[in-house]
Amino acid sequence: MKRTSLGLLAVLAVLAAAGGFVLDHVLTTMGRTTFTPSLLLPVLLLLIAAASLGVAWPVRASVRNGIRIDPFRATRAVTLARASSLVGAIMAGFGAGLLAFLLSRPIDPPVGSTVAMVALIGSAIVLAIVALIAEQFCTLPKDPDDSEPRDRAGDPGTA
Repeated sequence: MKRTSLGLLAVLAVLAAAGGFVLDHVLTTMGRTTFTPSLLLPVLLLLIAAASLGVAWPVRASVRNGIRIDPFRATRAVTLARASSLVGAIMAGFGAGLLAFLLSRPIDPPVGSTVAMVALIGSAIVLAIVALIAEQFCTLPKDPDDSEPRDRAGDPGTA
């Protein structure tokens, strides 16, 4: 499994920022209020970051101690870490798009909305960084058997 690339996270953040900006623009043109995320969303993102790190930590400890670990457990941990990094990038971009729209308006935005979006962006960035660290924790050492080629069809000694 390949590691999550920073380029992919950047592309997702830019697309989500455009989506957040367009969403607020459409809501404003329809005469509705702009979208403001709940203040519980940053808390939830930080809890997901802690869970991702908590699931990956035993994998890291077993790799460092040389103890064999169930590969499915490591796979689950790395899958959670990868999904968390993608969600972190998307939420950071979305919050940045919402904030960019609010700051581009001729009137001053409400302080509560600005604080909520800055908290969302900050916690989403923390989630993405922690998830990338957790993904690195789940890197298992190569097996010695992996260095040998699997296809031995041309070898006359195999049956």
